Amino acid sequence: MAAKSQVKINFEVSFKEPQAHYAEVEMNMSGIAAKNYVDVKMPVWTPGSYLVREFAKSVESFGATANGKAVKVEKVTKNTWRIFNAKANAVKINYRVYAFEISVRTAFIDASHAFLSSANIFMYPAGMIKTPSTVKIIPFGTWDKVSTGLEPVPGQKFTYTASDFDILFDSPIEVGNQDVFEFNAAGVRHEVAMYGGGNYDKERLKVDMAKIVEQATAVYGENPNKHYTFIVHNYAQGGGGLEHLNSTVLGASRNAYGTPRGYNGFLGLVAHEYHHLWNVKRLRPIALGPFDYDNENYTTNLWVAEGFTSYYENKFMLRAGFTPQDGFVSGLAGAVGTVMNTPGSKLMSAAASSFDAWINGAYRPNENSRNTFISYYSKGEVVGLLMDLEIANATKGAKSLDDVMKAMYLQCKTLKRGYTDAEFKAMVEKISGMNFTNFWAKYVNGTDEIEFAKYFGYAGIDIVNENAGKSTPYFGATTSRATGKVIVTGVARGSGAWNGGVNVNDEIVAIDDVPAEALVEKMTQISSKKVGETVKVSIVRDGLKQDLTITLTNNDAVKFKTTIKEDATPQQLAVRKKWMGI
Repeated sequence: MAAKSQVKINFEVSFKEPQAHYAEVEMNMSGIAAKNYVDVKMPVWTPGSYLVREFAKSVESFGATANGKAVKVEKVTKNTWRIFNAKANAVKINYRVYAFEISVRTAFIDASHAFLSSANIFMYPAGMIKTPSTVKIIPFGTWDKVSTGLEPVPGQKFTYTASDFDILFDSPIEVGNQDVFEFNAAGVRHEVAMYGGGNYDKERLKVDMAKIVEQATAVYGENPNKHYTFIVHNYAQGGGGLEHLNSTVLGASRNAYGTPRGYNGFLGLVAHEYHHLWNVKRLRPIALGPFDYDNENYTTNLWVAEGFTSYYENKFMLRAGFTPQDGFVSGLAGAVGTVMNTPGSKLMSAAASSFDAWINGAYRPNENSRNTFISYYSKGEVVGLLMDLEIANATKGAKSLDDVMKAMYLQCKTLKRGYTDAEFKAMVEKISGMNFTNFWAKYVNGTDEIEFAKYFGYAGIDIVNENAGKSTPYFGATTSRATGKVIVTGVARGSGAWNGGVNVNDEIVAIDDVPAEALVEKMTQISSKKVGETVKVSIVRDGLKQDLTITLTNNDAVKFKTTIKEDATPQQLAVRKKWMGI
């Protein structure tokens, strides 16, 4: 039997019909065991995006040859092809991949470029994840650039190598005529590949992106990469990002760079995804690597992996000078408000949200998600804030969450594996010198009300709910205008609309006999009432008209105002300084 180290795998990707959104993939394997068949598999998901996407559905025209002759191929599972190679030690496989979904996590090809999300493009031999491979890209027509975090093969144009399939699947590839520029920061060469044009200023981005890199590196004390690639897709309206080991893919709006909000929004996205090269790619939950590409990979720690990354996005923007202190504080208060104003946060913990990422919320929302689900991004960001302030206060400003993150990164590096929830908790307790069992019970595994005044108070910050004590009538249904009609799109748990039987997809015809179209903007028939009073809501459901009597509830949404106290105590100032890091 041939040793796995003798197996050689080479891919060649070309584009005969990019305008029709196809990639042509040739996969050559040699040195394989002398068996009657070999299985090759397509991943069903891509790391960093926690949803089974069934990439095999985009594969067509699969065929194979051995010794120059076509051999039998049989599909044996949804993502496995069996090649009957009659004990030949080499086989050539050809298949096409249809790629027409614009996102940072899925392949997309058209006449202007090809974005290859590698888990969406490349297959692997069953049981040989650790086998090296090479990838040769043949650009189409006048395309003349390839951008990727993969290592180039010396002397071979557009040819790259991956030490194993985990590396290959973690390395997206941009092919086309992208605008490429570079900058150096933290001792690392960074390449930025801009597709789609835009009103960005390359020289300004070089300086400002470098500031983000330096601030992130400062937390961990080292940057683990020799080179790093940003692939940026600029669309009329774009957003989102996906992290990789030494690269990232960002979605951006091409004409938003010219406004302060748009520019800082892009830098915030850079800060988020760049932080992932530590938090999640190396400092990672134990379940997230080595990966099972056939099934869901469950963890209860996405509140750290994603939520803390969202939290640190704020810290890096502050420390790099892009966000003022009051903006930093008010932004985090707003994040607390977002969680408290989401009904699902009262039902779902941060740990449960992480575990259910595969079936709930962000990737598979429905009309009731807001009532049952809270994002591990949102809740994790708030947990990170509370934990950071708790540590800084317990140590009188000597330590912060930064110290925990660095220590956990070094622990994962030393142990060469991810962490468990218990190990993360133990490190928090070691750094802070206090027991976090109650904190975990309340904010990680529980759904307790957030003690916002207590935690902001540690840093000498007053926080007030401006809606406290107000009596504001609340209907509780969100609507949209579709084909001239007012259609219910959501109903808030516990609201008057919820209690009174308003359904999603109902058409609201009138409220107290006033046509709904006239009320959509101001809902005067609601605002003129008092909490506890009723309104008659006329609806059409499934073509039938009916009237509902709705008792208005109180709007208990929070709205925070924060003030950074100038007369803070010495300990509060010490906590604030360590927390902010400026």
